[in-house]
Amino acid sequence: MSNYAAGLGKPGSGKRRIRDLLNQPDNRVCADCGASDPKWASANIGVFICLKCCGVHRSLGTHISKVLSVTLDEWSDEEVDAMIEIGGNASANSIYEAFVPEGSSKPGPDVSHDQRMRFIRSKYELQEFLKPSLRISSGKCSKKNSAFLTSSLSRKIMDSFRTNSSSKKIEGMVEFIGMLKVTVKKGTNLAIRDMMSSDPYVVLNLGKQKLQTTVVNSNLNPVWNQELMLSVPESYGPVKLQVYDYDTFSADDIMGEAEIDIQPLITSAMAFGDPEMFGDMQIGKWLKSHDNPLIDDSIINIVDGKVKQEVQIKLQNVESGELELEMEWLPLDQ
Repeated sequence: MSNYAAGLGKPGSGKRRIRDLLNQPDNRVCADCGASDPKWASANIGVFICLKCCGVHRSLGTHISKVLSVTLDEWSDEEVDAMIEIGGNASANSIYEAFVPEGSSKPGPDVSHDQRMRFIRSKYELQEFLKPSLRISSGKCSKKNSAFLTSSLSRKIMDSFRTNSSSKKIEGMVEFIGMLKVTVKKGTNLAIRDMMSSDPYVVLNLGKQKLQTTVVNSNLNPVWNQELMLSVPESYGPVKLQVYDYDTFSADDIMGEAEIDIQPLITSAMAFGDPEMFGDMQIGKWLKSHDNPLIDDSIINIVDGKVKQEVQIKLQNVESGELELEMEWLPLDQ
């Protein structure tokens, strides 16, 4: 669970908690088509959706998707708690869209009704994009049996979010759920901060932890290939990344920054459990959007029994510069 969800777990009115969840960046667009300002939700799936996708969800039946208005409908405590526990669109999509076939893409806000219907049915009713261990084959069955199977699927997915969450390491008053290995690979076209070049190094912050790479002298295209290890607390936020130019006689100059959302990686890893039980495969992704620094969608894979994610980012608040990273999730028992 992210730090956002942890905060939303505090007492308060159900509608207020749902509105607070809706205001998170990943939930400001429809989970299925990316349309802005969704006002509907599938309470049992845990996603926020737009009006057009809401119509398709309703056509699937409440045994598959129970649609509620964020502002008009009454929410039960159980429905609110389920939405909060899942965390919204990014967490749910890391499960429901873990296996979107190569060459396929999500529909946009202006696609035809038929395209929208095909994608949403494939995603939720036919379960075509789920990892195999979560799929439940219903065959030809009645709506009653289908409701039972869908309920079983929801329980399995909720259980997958909770997997290993009880395995926590306590240090002082902070509970840790795992380790994040970040390999800072290289930078490209970094900003000039000295006469002709810069002496760059990278700083990572997570909670109270602060780590940095070595300094590469006089290089705008530095190669580090340096591993940095962060402990991930139960209530975690994004990894905050900054690039600086090292100066001997004055304060170091900023060369750009970015925030790295680690929730898709952790959610996907916990959903799969022991990665050594699987072959090499894609298990999730962090999607490029206008409000994150990604250059392309960031794919989460199991590689040689390890959960890894390649990340390419464009540095923010600077005239130029890109960074290439690799992240690996390490559970505490590893």
